[in-house]
Amino acid sequence: MKKNMKLFKNRTIQAILLVLAGLFVGWIIFGTSEVPSSSKAEHNHIADAKKQLWTCSMHPQIRKEEPGKCPICGMDLIPLRSGGGSSDIPEGAMQMSEEATALANIQTSVVNRKNPVKEMLLYGVIAPDERSLQSQAAHVSGRIERLYVDFTGETVQRGQTLASVYSPELFAAQQELLEALKMTPAQPQLVAAARDKLKLWKLTDAQIATIQSRGIVSSTVDIKANTSGIVTAKRVSEGDYVPQGGVLFDVANLSKVWAMFEAYEADLAFLRKGDKLSFTLQAIPGKTFNGIISFIDPILDKTTRTAKIRVEVSNPDLRIKPEMYATAKVNARLQQYNNQIVIPQSAVLWTGKRSIVYVALSDYDTPVYQLREVELGPSLGDSYVVLSGLNDGETIVTNGAFAIDASAQLEGKRSMMNDRSTHVMTGHEGHQMQSAKASSTHAMLGVQGNCNMCKERIEKAALGVKGVSSAMWDATAKKLHLDFNASVTNLPVISKAIAKVGHDTEKDKASQKVYDALPECCKYRTK
Repeated sequence: MKKNMKLFKNRTIQAILLVLAGLFVGWIIFGTSEVPSSSKAEHNHIADAKKQLWTCSMHPQIRKEEPGKCPICGMDLIPLRSGGGSSDIPEGAMQMSEEATALANIQTSVVNRKNPVKEMLLYGVIAPDERSLQSQAAHVSGRIERLYVDFTGETVQRGQTLASVYSPELFAAQQELLEALKMTPAQPQLVAAARDKLKLWKLTDAQIATIQSRGIVSSTVDIKANTSGIVTAKRVSEGDYVPQGGVLFDVANLSKVWAMFEAYEADLAFLRKGDKLSFTLQAIPGKTFNGIISFIDPILDKTTRTAKIRVEVSNPDLRIKPEMYATAKVNARLQQYNNQIVIPQSAVLWTGKRSIVYVALSDYDTPVYQLREVELGPSLGDSYVVLSGLNDGETIVTNGAFAIDASAQLEGKRSMMNDRSTHVMTGHEGHQMQSAKASSTHAMLGVQGNCNMCKERIEKAALGVKGVSSAMWDATAKKLHLDFNASVTNLPVISKAIAKVGHDTEKDKASQKVYDALPECCKYRTK
């Protein structure tokens, strides 16, 4: 007993006992008390932040709170990522870290209003001025005795002798003139009639005077050039017989030529008579020619869907030659779109029916981007006019928009592929989707067509059939991928609906009348 008392009197032992007693009393007082509500909220927030979501690599719209199988394809779900980020960002917006933004090379710019100018490239060739074309014809019938111009491309001058023609009719007419001269005192009107007859055959006054003065009849007559220019076609050879009015040569005056360009029908709305343009020629590198649009063909070529644009060009040194290739640049001012917002082409994502841009939101510590649908006006080459959807001064993503959209798809948010956001699926929703999958049928149907107009027409016809949930036509494989409710419709019904709008399928053939009504670019049948 005394020994125990000595132990308690030891100061070290006393200190240890006091500490143990204090811990025991603290546990009694505070151990059973409730955790403050603020600590609970913080604990719950941390727990929520660590909540793991699961998705399908083939169907990113699937969201589940626990691992399992995808209700659409049956693949194992994969972990998405832990929740987190700012909770005050707008619904559907994408928040990315600074590192992710740098890796995706995301670039932005502030939109503003401009007076848009559409730059167009036109292609064409040089052609002779049709108003300067002349046909050198024989005014009397006869045989070609001699050609003084005997090859295409030779230069001729106005009044130059082109050919010599032997004509029995002209020989007789000259004799009539000489006989009339002998009877001048008695019948002066006969001389005038004989001279007029020779003039009708294009003999000049000098030629007629020579016949009168010499009193000699010539068996041949010279054909003179009506204009100066280049022989573009030689139609006779020596010894040929030509009728009266028969063409010997075609001559073109190339001191003025036409540059004939082709403009697609989509560009015609921006071209006006009187617009200035500049063009270059492959054959004359380094030189730029300027001109004014003098004529726009009112009729389109039904095959190329283009209209001719004419520019008159002076060519005094004859350096510009017909059939040279020309490339023109036109800066068309779109006055009907003045003071409109213009954005770079790289900022736009297309879904077929929607045009999408991503707007960078301010007042956040990390980058936040929100999808915005816009209505586009005409293309300006590397930019677009925006009719609605953006405000002056907003910041948009001009590079890396596709990377943002891909991230939005993986997180089930609104994107170019999803018109509305998805959400975490409950077990009941998963059961409903499995039921829908059981009644949904996927099939492929061979469908003939050519272009994007065909694609839109085919898919619209398929989606117009009740029970069809999706339709996508592959222009390369000529296959239509379909998802439809087999209890509502079937493949033969869909096939007939597509054939009805003019496209042959592997099951049905479109009527010839409907096929003939299709645009030329959609004609797929070989003749």
